[in-house]
This record gives sequence, C-alpha cells and structure tokens, in this order.
Amino acid sequence: MQALLVRVGIDKTFGRWNGPVDPRTGQFVYVPIPETKTKIIRPGQRRLYNEILPHIARLNETAGAKFRLPRSLSDKPMHLDPDFECLTYGDRKRNKGISKHRGNQIAELKPDDLIVFYAGLRQRERRAELVYAIIGFYVVDNVTPAYKFKKPKWCLNAHTRRKPLEQDIVVTARPGKSGRLERCIPIGEYRDDAYRVKKSLLKIWGGLSVKNGYIQRSGTLPRFNDPKKFIRWFRKQKPRLIQRNN
Repeated sequence: MQALLVRVGIDKTFGRWNGPVDPRTGQFVYVPIPETKTKIIRPGQRRLYNEILPHIARLNETAGAKFRLPRSLSDKPMHLDPDFECLTYGDRKRNKGISKHRGNQIAELKPDDLIVFYAGLRQRERRAELVYAIIGFYVVDNVTPAYKFKKPKWCLNAHTRRKPLEQDIVVTARPGKSGRLERCIPIGEYRDDAYRVKKSLLKIWGGLSVKNGYIQRSGTLPRFNDPKKFIRWFRKQKPRLIQRNN
C-alpha cells in the first residue's frame, strides 16, 4: 500500500489568501486555488469563488470571525481540485525522468492506495500563524487519463472541466471510504524555520519520507513510511467524511 500526503487549497503562493478555520471546533471552509488556465475551460464548466461566499459567512457567524474573500478573487474561476463532491483529484504527469514529481507519484497510485489531503488554514484574518490540518481522505479506486472522460463526466474534476493535455490524470476515490472531513484535524507546528508535522505524530505514524516532517509546498509529495500505522491513528480520531466541498 502507498499513502501520500498532499497539500491542497489556496495559500499565499497560489491565491494570496488562506482558507479560514475555527480552531476551537475544527470547522473550516475549503477554498481551492485559482484556475490559471481560463482560456481552455470548456463552455459551461466554470466554477466560481462566489460559490464559497455563503460558507465563509456561515463560519464567520459561528466562529465570531471576520473573514472576507479577497476582491481579487470575486467572480473569478477556481481550480476546484480535489472535488470532494465528486470524489476526484487531478494532476499532471511530467517527463518520465522526473519520477519524484508529484504528478508522477499520483499516476503510480493503485486501487486501495491512500491520499491524505491537508491545507494551511488561517484562524484569524490578520494573524500570521497557520493551522496545518488534514481536510480530506481518499481510498483510491482508479487513476484515469483525463482525456478519456466523455462529455457527461467533464464536470467531475478541474482537469476535465478544461481541455486536458495527454499528461493530465484524474484519481477517482471510493464512496463511503473517502471524502472531505467535516472537521479538520490539526497536524502541524512551526519549528526549525518551517511548518512541519508535529514530532509526536511523526512517531505515531511511523515517519514520513521527507526530512523532519516538512509540509510546506514542495514538488515532491511526502509518503507515509508505514501507512497502516497512520490508518490506525486516523481511525482513532473518529473523522466524519462527507461527500461535499463545504
């Protein structure tokens, strides 16, 4: 079994913002990165950031917060990937010689392998500290080239909503075993000048393939050294998986 830790969601590098979270309850809003390939989005397949506004407003009300989606994102298309409602995740393979690139790692996944999604979330609009937390969990069903999706299924993923390249791939996850977490699970801390998985969790999980639990953005995805240990820990957290984006 393979298990990958995949960072997703808007951040200061991709979108210049961070999705909001209430650290007291674990409630959060999943905010994807911006869609940069706007010229090749298929007709009728745009997904806009305006869809997220009611969810931010609801979190503000329950958490007593004041998060506001940046005006620069208003009415703009988002790259909704992963799509937890459709249980898909897309990526793009690179040259065969770059085996450690994230797209190539995703392409190598087999049925019953795992993808653990995490994000850097912000607990207050003007606070610098981020909450690095698990927000989604997939048990892989299959990995398919995006160009093989026919028109009725173009809506299932960001890489099929636009005209895909031959290298684009889409993971489909197993219903009932996969989805977005209703409440996120914090896993990160700031140490040694970077955000990293907590030392206590690294020990429980059996370690990651990256040095010292580094979880800031990287071209290579961290692998769980012992996926079964992670699964045992994950189940003890009693996560509730939901098949929707927010």
